[in-house]
Amino acid sequence: MMTMKNCRNLIWKLRLLKDSRGQDLIEYALMVGFVAVAAGALIPGITTSMRSIFERISGVLENSANQQ
Repeated sequence: MMTMKNCRNLIWKLRLLKDSRGQDLIEYALMVGFVAVAAGALIPGITTSMRSIFERISGVLENSANQQ
């Protein structure tokens, strides 16, 4: 027999599996990354500016991850 705590845990797990928020954001970020890599390979002069942009983005993501 399931206890109330087990039932709540099961419902919570089902909600997490169903949740797809943020999936689109990750897909767009991957596409932007692929385009940036292709552009960096084709146009070597912009690689330094792209590197600084991605370093700033990485810093923002690290800060937001540390705050949670």
